[in-house]
Amino acid sequence: MRYEKYKKKKKRKSTSILLIFLVLVGATAGYAFYQYKQGVNQSLEKMNNEKAGSNINNEEFTFEGKKDQYGATNILLLGSDARGEEKARADTIMIAHYNEKKGTYKLTSIMRDSYVSIPDHGKHKINSAFMRGGPELMRKTIKENFDIDLQYYAIVDFEGFVQLIDEAFPKGVEINVEKKMSAYVEVPLEPGLQRLNGEQMLSFVRFRHDAIGDFGRVQRQQQALQAISNQLSGIQTIPKLPKLIGVVTPYINTNMDTGDILFMAKDFFAKDRGNIDTFRIPIENGYEDANIKGEGAVLELDLEMNNEAFHQFLTK
Repeated sequence: MRYEKYKKKKKRKSTSILLIFLVLVGATAGYAFYQYKQGVNQSLEKMNNEKAGSNINNEEFTFEGKKDQYGATNILLLGSDARGEEKARADTIMIAHYNEKKGTYKLTSIMRDSYVSIPDHGKHKINSAFMRGGPELMRKTIKENFDIDLQYYAIVDFEGFVQLIDEAFPKGVEINVEKKMSAYVEVPLEPGLQRLNGEQMLSFVRFRHDAIGDFGRVQRQQQALQAISNQLSGIQTIPKLPKLIGVVTPYINTNMDTGDILFMAKDFFAKDRGNIDTFRIPIENGYEDANIKGEGAVLELDLEMNNEAFHQFLTK
């Protein structure tokens, strides 16, 4: 008799714990969705107020991506330099690497003037692959030249970068500006360690009018992403993720689900990684400067040397 009462009491207790757990899960999911929608609406309202929205989500692309031979997820990140209705080249080309089993996050930048074979189009600067065939042709071009598969793509409007910085860092991102940057940037920068808001960070990552040109710009882009990662990392960031993703969503065209983005971001911040290994194509001494008729100044790559170093970076 006592045993039966004990069993019933234990069953009621287990049921109560399960119900509490389900309520907590539901409340957490509801809060996350609310924050996400808050972020989306915030960006849409800003677009409407400025009477200048982003056209980046208006076009649908095919993308036949898959995981790479190492079991990792690679995301093609493209920053577009479109002006009005003209066809856009890729102003920024990066590959974000996420290996769930190893728990590693890496980032590769590909110089936009790299002179490569573009499937069915001959040899051209790699940034023109986007203009000729969207992210799918860029995926094929990277696969053909660098032997790596890409599972997802994300085309980013630079205004989304500005909004993300301002939302995540109300006091700005601390970063060292190594020189005065005033040529062809909307917000000039003075040298020194300082906190930059979204517009200032955009000037920092896009400036390239100095002696080292695009090489310096790629270096600053990786420096900026590392600083953002370091200053945003930690368990305290996780509650902010749904809104941050919502803020940037209207400025991104991607084949990734919001859940995929949230999962990868949560895994990164939950483990307080705060560090991303970076790589650049071409590597030092892995290219020659050349001038091609119809293309202008290009980087002639030693593909064998670059690929060997690239795959070593991916597998270490």
